[in-house]
Amino acid sequence: MSDVRNSKDGLSRRQFLSYALGGTGAFMTAAIVAPLVPFAVDPLTKAGAKNFVEVGNEADFSTTLPKRVEFTVHKKDGWYESDAKLSAWIIKKEDGSWLAMSPICTHLGCQVNGSTDAAGNPTPPQDGEWFFHCPCHGSFFNKYGVPKPNVPATRPLDAYAVQVENGKVKLGPISQRKA
Repeated sequence: MSDVRNSKDGLSRRQFLSYALGGTGAFMTAAIVAPLVPFAVDPLTKAGAKNFVEVGNEADFSTTLPKRVEFTVHKKDGWYESDAKLSAWIIKKEDGSWLAMSPICTHLGCQVNGSTDAAGNPTPPQDGEWFFHCPCHGSFFNKYGVPKPNVPATRPLDAYAVQVENGKVKLGPISQRKA
């Protein structure tokens, strides 16, 4: 006996099961994939968004020694929102560009100390060239965050993106610098 029937008899059993299973499969696939779409699209929508935080006036910084600034950024991690207190060492280079460095050592994440007086003002380093010192493992960095040869830290201090608009210095996302 053949499965082929006239159109007046309606669907065959095989056609009905094919349509039912196909529809159920499509529904199950949509139910699994639909919640994943925001995870795929979210990074694309946030890729261009860079938040910059104002940290001072252009005149507050010099070309001779870096100055430490503290600032607050609003962080959102899932449902948890908080204000994180961060700091940076900022210097205007001789070529006119800006460099804002993280105070975190690139060796194991300890806080580096800059050459400062009791009031926190930058002072020339006592040993000449090495402005930053990591107390944990003895790494030294110059005023541009470049490590001294043969110390545990193998790459420069990480740097914040810097924008200067209308005489105001603003810091953005942090990134790793190459050795």
